[in-house]
Amino acid sequence: MIARDVADQVTGRVLSAGDDGFTVRALWNSRFDRTPEVAVLCETAGDVAACINLARNGDVPLSVKGGGHSYAAKTVLDGGLLVDLSAMNHVRVDPDDRVVYVGGGATCGMVDAATQGHALAVPLPTVSSVGVAGAALGGGSGYLSRRFGLSLDNLISVDLVTASGDSVRASEGENSDLFWALRGGGGNFGVATSLAFRLHEAGPEVLAGQIIYPLDSAPEALSVYAEFMDSAPDEFQCYAFMFRVPPVEPFPEDFHGRPALDFVLCHQDPGAIDFVQPLRELGPKILELVGPMPYTQVQQAFDPNLPKGQRYYSKAHYLNAIGDPAIGTVLTNVERMQGAFTVTYFEPLGRAIANVDPSATAFAGRSARYGFHILTGWIEAADDVSVMDWARSFHGQMASHASDGVYVNLIGDDEDGRVPAAYGQNWPRLVELKQRWDPGNLFRGNYNIPPTG
Repeated sequence: MIARDVADQVTGRVLSAGDDGFTVRALWNSRFDRTPEVAVLCETAGDVAACINLARNGDVPLSVKGGGHSYAAKTVLDGGLLVDLSAMNHVRVDPDDRVVYVGGGATCGMVDAATQGHALAVPLPTVSSVGVAGAALGGGSGYLSRRFGLSLDNLISVDLVTASGDSVRASEGENSDLFWALRGGGGNFGVATSLAFRLHEAGPEVLAGQIIYPLDSAPEALSVYAEFMDSAPDEFQCYAFMFRVPPVEPFPEDFHGRPALDFVLCHQDPGAIDFVQPLRELGPKILELVGPMPYTQVQQAFDPNLPKGQRYYSKAHYLNAIGDPAIGTVLTNVERMQGAFTVTYFEPLGRAIANVDPSATAFAGRSARYGFHILTGWIEAADDVSVMDWARSFHGQMASHASDGVYVNLIGDDEDGRVPAAYGQNWPRLVELKQRWDPGNLFRGNYNIPPTG
């Protein structure tokens, strides 16, 4: 019934179980296997509006998938109607005005490829398959964020189809309250069909790479790292990852399967090798690969470690410092890390992110100096309990070192109760705007902001 009704109103393909292409329902996180009744490969804002109107009028569950890269698998629901935006993936660069226009289904890799042709970039996450709209409407941090802010801080406008089926534009000059809510409020207020971002000079070549130490070096190395990042310029970003060394070249065989500390860095000056010297002399290294490389290559470096089809579970905190107690808690847990593809890392924040007033956008985590993420990855469902129990225990132990709030895009699938904490003082205003723009909570397949609070 849904398929017939919607097929008469859209130009895009309408798919259901058994149809070629219905694999669009497949989630990046294979812990979840959900089947909508119908998936619509939308090609226009009119297609999106038709789907929204049918879902609203028929009380049909609605889910929306852009890049589909949700840790908590919020992008596809069982039953109902799936709006798939993958065909709406246009990217158009205006190098003179330094603006990029991005379709609601475009990925970070598509945007980086287009903008780097002009040596321009917008701050985006560090995995090329991530959908731009989902990342940016929740926050969007990456190598350029300490200098140029979050993805959402660079939004100029959003073209949106609302719960009423209307196409509107949100910007500082149009529907400004809605624009405020969209910058952090995720998919709670409508379906973003196009976004415009401010561009900055960056690339096409940067200094980047990894410096990997045995975990035995981590207590001192992480202390040096925290002090180094406190005074590092905005042009420099360095994540401190901990992971198990994979049994592949070029890693020395003696370290295969052992936990290690990995400084993953990017300096916007490709000739800044002397600047990173303090991070290169912290003891015997497992491996060092640092040098000038294309920014697009840097933005794809994590792709092999986060493929579609693995099982993932996410836990996160904000931290105001990396002190010895926090380091001790991290290393104790990393030594018994569960999940073959699990990583945990510190992400330096602040600088341009913190220069924006916390009430200026819905995104509230401006004061945090670090993000801390436990991202577990594994293959077999039989390992779910051991891996997820380890992550929950680790996360609980880190709570005493954490500050208030959490980055909404990293909230786990079992943590819906943390959503208000992600927005802090901005929560009441978001609830009020949700009541105005989506009183029936049609857009609830997300980190939900209910219209009743």
